[in-house]
Amino acid sequence: MADDLIVRVELRPAHGPPRSVELSLATGDFPLVVLFGPSGAGKSTLLRCLAGLDRPSAGAIHWRSCTWFDAATWVPPQFRDVGFVAQHGALFPHLDVAANVAFGLDALRSAERAARVTEVLDRFDLGALRHRAPATLSGGERQRVALARSLARRPSLLLLDEPFSALDHPARAALRADLRRWVRELGLPTLLVTHDPAEAMAIGDTLAVLDAGRVRQAGPVGEVFEHPRDAATARILGVDTLVAATMLHAIDGRGVVRAGERDLAVSAPDGLTGRVLVCVRAEDVVLFARAPDDGRNGAPGRVVRIDDEGAFTVVALDCGYPLRARLPRRVFGHLGLRVGDEAFAAIDARAAWTIADR
Repeated sequence: MADDLIVRVELRPAHGPPRSVELSLATGDFPLVVLFGPSGAGKSTLLRCLAGLDRPSAGAIHWRSCTWFDAATWVPPQFRDVGFVAQHGALFPHLDVAANVAFGLDALRSAERAARVTEVLDRFDLGALRHRAPATLSGGERQRVALARSLARRPSLLLLDEPFSALDHPARAALRADLRRWVRELGLPTLLVTHDPAEAMAIGDTLAVLDAGRVRQAGPVGEVFEHPRDAATARILGVDTLVAATMLHAIDGRGVVRAGERDLAVSAPDGLTGRVLVCVRAEDVVLFARAPDDGRNGAPGRVVRIDDEGAFTVVALDCGYPLRARLPRRVFGHLGLRVGDEAFAAIDARAAWTIADR
């Protein structure tokens, strides 16, 4: 399958070190690709190069049949057929909602432009706000208008740079659900930058994990989150525990490792041998005040730290190796555990996967 999007660029700023970014995506990766990674990974740089807001020093950018940048080509932003929405939307404060949405539609005849604006306002549930000024809108409403303005031009590619980060949780959840629906209805290829794992899981089709300008892993969102292929990717994706262990045997996708002084059942690629890392998310660890009698998979440990995270409590344990568990606050309260207490950490074998310890 041919790649729809190819970005391989280098920027050499006047101050600071050069930066390079690479990304290739095929038709099947869209409509909604999430770019995920730590600060400085190159996510926003990639979007800005695609939008034409930053001009690379070298490299190439190809979108479908168009070359936007190479050694002999530079297509200015206004000719790239791209929609771009940043964190704060950047609406024109002197224009009302309808006029903001109409901005950039000058090539259309007056009647066609008016019809397009009405169509977009209706799709985004903004009809009642069409004569309102941006200053009178909530944060969620302003971002909704910014998205409507970007889509009114019917771009071939939509770029979203953390568009929900400034919103409160209810507004963020509602808007991302709407965005997911709009993108699918329109069949619009979209690249979304986020730092929020829950947001990536809720909205994306494909997840591309970026680090230092390179894609460490890309694939269906659930697959990448559940099975990072190396330790660095696992840490970027927020895996709480990586346990050094020895693989005893692995067959039919299941294995047994020796971790600390105890055997642990895990998910494992067939044939994996030697030293491995066992990846466990804190929310997949279930704590018991004492070891169950049913021979449950897991390990005894001692509570070494308790952190309150509001609705959740995070418990750090020493099981012969460090292990973290994240429990609903009420559930933890019923356990009555304190620092220094013994506990049993149960781990579903399907939620503990292994990667080679390279």
